[in-house]
Amino acid sequence: MGHFYFVRHGQTVWNVENKICGATDIALTEKGHQQAIETGHEILRQGIQADEILYSPLMRAADTAKHISEITGIPARVEPRLIEQNFGKYESTVRNGEEFQKAKQQFITRYDGGESMLHLAQRIYNLLDEIKEESNHKTYILVAHNGISRVIQSYFYEMTNEEYATFGVENCEVKRFDFE
Repeated sequence: MGHFYFVRHGQTVWNVENKICGATDIALTEKGHQQAIETGHEILRQGIQADEILYSPLMRAADTAKHISEITGIPARVEPRLIEQNFGKYESTVRNGEEFQKAKQQFITRYDGGESMLHLAQRIYNLLDEIKEESNHKTYILVAHNGISRVIQSYFYEMTNEEYATFGVENCEVKRFDFE
């Protein structure tokens, strides 16, 4: 039975300000860089073994992955499918805004210029299917975003729409997922 690890990027200014980052390329804060460095050391302390780090092309995830790679020695490369969902007109707005919360319940909606939940799930499920095929001989660490963590969680566990909409992981949290 294979497995992989998921790490959410470090803190950004918009995380602190409770704004939706989405596909907007927002940098890490100084704390975010420190979280990524600490995560690299934690991966070493826990003895986590991985063959490769795959990361989102957005700088907050790329910088997190590069810090982890430098500390652990695990090679890293960009995986375009790990980019965060594009939330269209809601990018940079308040995360818990009433209009956005209603829009999030509609899985086919493209958020006026963004990407639907169904399209997001398609690209992430396809990636996970590929990783599953390789999981008997290769272990990955995926470094990406909170929206990606929701889709990964839904790949492994039954979730209601409400559970899906409210699921999340902390900045630089490391989660292990096992294929059955």
